[in-house]
Amino acid sequence: QEQLVESGGGLVQAGGSLRLSCAASGRTFSRYAMGWFRQAPRKERVFVARIDTSGGTNYADSLKGRFTISRDNTINTVYLQMNNLRPEDTAVYYCAADRRSPNYSPNYARTTQYNFWGQGTQVTVSS
Repeated sequence: QEQLVESGGGLVQAGGSLRLSCAASGRTFSRYAMGWFRQAPRKERVFVARIDTSGGTNYADSLKGRFTISRDNTINTVYLQMNNLRPEDTAVYYCAADRRSPNYSPNYARTTQYNFWGQGTQVTVSS
């Protein structure tokens, strides 16, 4: 079972950047597709980005061009680079591992596609 630990969140002004990291503890990280989701107060958890084992990526349409997902299998870590942040990006950001579909999945945006979740890291963007 994978344990996922996010880091890199914090308080940033609008227009700023943050890079989130998610470190996985298991030895099978390279076999999983990895995703990022976010949850704002009183809202549902929603998809942000995904990277599969082949390096293929998917993004929420509204975030394309500002957010970039990447992974480093040598250190079992997935990243989310967030640029030009806006107050509406304020949320808890979660990383997740998909053991079922290591490559493309049509369900990549669904929380139910993912088997393991981190505890989340808070991102707050001030105006």
